[in-house]
Amino acid sequence: MSSDDSYLPDDEVLLAARGRAEEFGCTPVCPAAGAVLTFLATSLRARAVVEIGTGTGVSGLYLLRGMSPDGVLTSIDIEPEFHRAARKTFVDAGFPSGRTRLIMGRALDVLPRLTTGGYDLVFVDAARAEYLGYYELGVQLLRPGGVLAFHGVLTPRTEVPGRREPSLLATRELGRAFREDKRLVPLLLPLGGGLLVGAAR
Repeated sequence: MSSDDSYLPDDEVLLAARGRAEEFGCTPVCPAAGAVLTFLATSLRARAVVEIGTGTGVSGLYLLRGMSPDGVLTSIDIEPEFHRAARKTFVDAGFPSGRTRLIMGRALDVLPRLTTGGYDLVFVDAARAEYLGYYELGVQLLRPGGVLAFHGVLTPRTEVPGRREPSLLATRELGRAFREDKRLVPLLLPLGGGLLVGAAR
């Protein structure tokens, strides 16, 4: 059996999006983590998905490819150049503009304006230091059976002794919150720096 990333390799559109991500200095989800996103969106028959951290459209494309044909991806990012790059990714993949809603702004400001209980899946790949805030708001957006997913939650091996990194502390607190939240059924997947997922009861 081949490795996780080579089992479902990227196509040309994803490779081009990854190239743009490298130019912008952002790190998208790996192919294995992306495959999990497509799997989740397909399993949920997702029609309404929220993504926090648009990047160049890599994770968004994985999500769109699993969603229902009439599903809409709402993607939030504060950087306008990321939205431009993501639009190109989605168009190149053949998705019409009506399948995506790109919102520019701080996710902590945007999320409270979205419909409570109206989403099948919420995926977060953004500033780690704000993960707890995204968790508190994101869990409220889920319908029963919906899934909340955070990327990049595993502790880096290069931790500096005695130094308390805000992003590291936030991911640790997030893991504890997921584990103790009676509204969620949690699972940690060791892919792409760690995917923490929780299904709403």
